[in-house]
Amino acid sequence: MPGGVVLRMLAMLDRRVLWRVPTREKEVFLTFDDGPRPEVTPWVLDTLAAYDAKATFFCLGSNAERYPELFLRLRNEGHAVGHHTWDHSDGWRTPARAFHRSVLRGEKHIGGHLFRPPYGHLRPAHLHVLRKRYRVVMWDVMGGDFKPGRTGAACARLVLGRTRPGSIIVLHDNLKSTACLTDALPLILEGWARQGYRCLALDESVTNLGPR
Repeated sequence: MPGGVVLRMLAMLDRRVLWRVPTREKEVFLTFDDGPRPEVTPWVLDTLAAYDAKATFFCLGSNAERYPELFLRLRNEGHAVGHHTWDHSDGWRTPARAFHRSVLRGEKHIGGHLFRPPYGHLRPAHLHVLRKRYRVVMWDVMGGDFKPGRTGAACARLVLGRTRPGSIIVLHDNLKSTACLTDALPLILEGWARQGYRCLALDESVTNLGPR
């Protein structure tokens, strides 16, 4: 059985895994993986501020250590942070002990209770351990800004077309995604504004509560 199917089945039984926020309100939860990076994250923060939007940044511990002032800016501007391992370890390919060491090392530099596995790859045994310590956050909309040849317009159309109340959307503030992201993000934020959505951070009030 594919790993993603297994995780979705487990998520139905375990509230520590979050694929979408259970709400009927016109609220969306934009997330960024892999940062912070000085080449792109400041632009992301400026763009979010221009649209009065908040987001959640799943940061690599190595980048948080390398760019502490930028990491502090994320927090100071009211965005939520979660961690994404120390070095982008793949949970399907990394031995269990090495993966867990990367998770704990990442948490040391980032803190908090939110965790997203790189690529969304977790073995059920990993989830059994991680769910005792973290709220594991997945997504229901992947923008694909990292894909070769993906244009910003195509990324925005995909995200806007799949958004529904409570959606958790994944974009990336990494070098690979920058060209697509810089075109896509303003289009996405403008589209949500036209549709009446508010863009919020995944703070404890939404990651720990049931339907509102």
